[in-house]
Amino acid sequence: FPSQVSQKGVLVAATLVDLKRDAIPVRVLNLDNKPKTVDKGAVIATCEPVVDIVARPQEFSESLHLPLILENLEGLNEEQRTAVKELLQEFQNLFSTSDSDVGRCNMAQHRINTGNHPPIKQYPRRLPLAKKDEAERLVKEMVDNGIIEESSGPWASPIVLVKKKDGLTRFCVDYRKLNKITIKDSYPLPRIDNTLDALNGSQWFSTLDLKSGYWQVEIQPEDKEKTAFTTGQGLWQFKVMPFGLCNAPATFERLMETVLRGLTVFQRLQKANLKLSPKKCRFFRKEVSYLGHIISADRVKTDSEKTKAVVDWPRPETVHDLRSFLGLCTYYRRFVRNFSAMARPLHKLTEARSNFNWTEECEKSFNSLKQALTTSPVLTYPRTDKEFVLDTDASNERIGAVLSQKIGNEECVIAYFSKSLGKPERNYCVTRKELLAIVKSIEHFHHYLYGRKFLLRTDHASLRWLLNFREPEGQIARWIQRLQEYDFEIQHRKGTSHGNADALSRRHCKESCKHCTNAEKKFGMETNISVKVLTTEDAWSSSEVQKAQLEDPAIRPILERKLNSEDRPSWQEIAPESPATKRYWALWDSLHLKDGALYRKWESDDGCSCRWQLILPKSRIQEVLRETHDSASGSHFGVMKTLSKIRVLFYWDRLRADVEIWCRECHACGARKGPKTRTKGR
Repeated sequence: FPSQVSQKGVLVAATLVDLKRDAIPVRVLNLDNKPKTVDKGAVIATCEPVVDIVARPQEFSESLHLPLILENLEGLNEEQRTAVKELLQEFQNLFSTSDSDVGRCNMAQHRINTGNHPPIKQYPRRLPLAKKDEAERLVKEMVDNGIIEESSGPWASPIVLVKKKDGLTRFCVDYRKLNKITIKDSYPLPRIDNTLDALNGSQWFSTLDLKSGYWQVEIQPEDKEKTAFTTGQGLWQFKVMPFGLCNAPATFERLMETVLRGLTVFQRLQKANLKLSPKKCRFFRKEVSYLGHIISADRVKTDSEKTKAVVDWPRPETVHDLRSFLGLCTYYRRFVRNFSAMARPLHKLTEARSNFNWTEECEKSFNSLKQALTTSPVLTYPRTDKEFVLDTDASNERIGAVLSQKIGNEECVIAYFSKSLGKPERNYCVTRKELLAIVKSIEHFHHYLYGRKFLLRTDHASLRWLLNFREPEGQIARWIQRLQEYDFEIQHRKGTSHGNADALSRRHCKESCKHCTNAEKKFGMETNISVKVLTTEDAWSSSEVQKAQLEDPAIRPILERKLNSEDRPSWQEIAPESPATKRYWALWDSLHLKDGALYRKWESDDGCSCRWQLILPKSRIQEVLRETHDSASGSHFGVMKTLSKIRVLFYWDRLRADVEIWCRECHACGARKGPKTRTKGR
């Protein structure tokens, strides 16, 4: 059966068969994830007689292959080296022997789906006289190697000759207009961080590189004419998949996952008729270069050969040059602490409506990124048997996080995360920014943290009560709901110990912030216990407040327990106490000691405001009501205004009921209101 596609996305494998058999097995491969139906009676292949089958064993050329492949195998003993040599001899036909020795894959073909769009024809661009001979040479070379053929179709795209680093010329075709009308293939490409994480626990590494991998994948016959290009000396089309097509990466990734589905890599490659480049293959190394990284048994670091391009990068003169530089730096951002802060001045230059004005700040940012990438820290692989630790922090302009694990006595960094805040986010209050840092960091490291318990460390003490907001609303409610999917413990860590995540610029929240007033007053842990009772009288001292609370039968059991332990008493212990004590017991998590006195920590639903309310003993209630309602500053306001004023500083059991009774029984208020009058006719 010759290989052919019987219908879109279905491939029939070529094979030799004996027609004397009653039944002939046919191997059919579905090339995508959608189910396919083959109609009964459909012709899916044809038979042709074979005249002769001649086996031509290819002699293995040690001069071409073994010295390249077996070099740097000092880690293997002689027996192991012999085994490697025997393996390579067994699969010698996998390795390309010359530039023209390129395989032809029999498991996939590339499709260019343009729907019903009419053909696009573009005229050739003028080439410099010095480049014309080079273009003709490259075309002839591709014809001789079976890469291209003459075309007679209606499609045409212009060529572009690009100079490579080694001085040679790369032949490219400008397929932008073709890509624009091509229906996109959404097959996912692997993430580099997931790929590196999968290497955890490996001790030996090998890397394989296909010889001109794209050119080993054929184009579907009906789509070849769409790849046509013109040099001014004829019209040519690709027989194999060229560079520059928008769906080429998806086709190649699908092919690799199909071919390598299993661990017998050489057998799989041989079966797919793919060829390897011996110059680029590395076997059985303790350390290899992979996708711009140096990987070993327990560490990942940047490849100095790749980051050298960053070090030697000249100062960008245009936005295009700057974006190219930032693109290369961003590839390694997981290695750079506070990357967003470092790159922010340069990113500003790439924004729309921004003049390209290179300042001292830009120069400093440019040089800092170069330095950071050449001295980037070594990261470790994540381990499934160790707990993850996530340190988060926020400043006025950015948020950041460090993901690590404790391995032995060392806390090893797995990755860094940082993000600049948008204009609306910069107006958030301190607590909201810190909470945003937690949400964004957990989302960024979702693939590490989801489904596992981890430790979340923050230097913002108020976030220890993160999940205890009462009836949160709006954005805070959405954030908390999102975090409910994760299993973590929050731990407060002082700023002096939080340097790994706290290296962002630390400035106090502006007093004019619409979400908060003074951050220290709202969320600070240091609160003055001496409360002046809305009057000019002397303030209560800490000892006086504590003494009054201990004399109150409703407060005393709670205060005594808080003074001796942080553990909440059981219901059996609290059951004999008064109803008021039980209601205080229900507030246990929001009750805290300040200078020996009991306070209630109240937070707004959105988490942007907070106050410390003194648990007022019964002996002081009338004094507070009198000063709040009856005094000159009280002005005999109604129930709601009086209640609001009291709640700024105080809390006690049945507070609202006491305020209502006090206002209702106030003689001055009653005299001012006068008698009720009936409306005429009622």
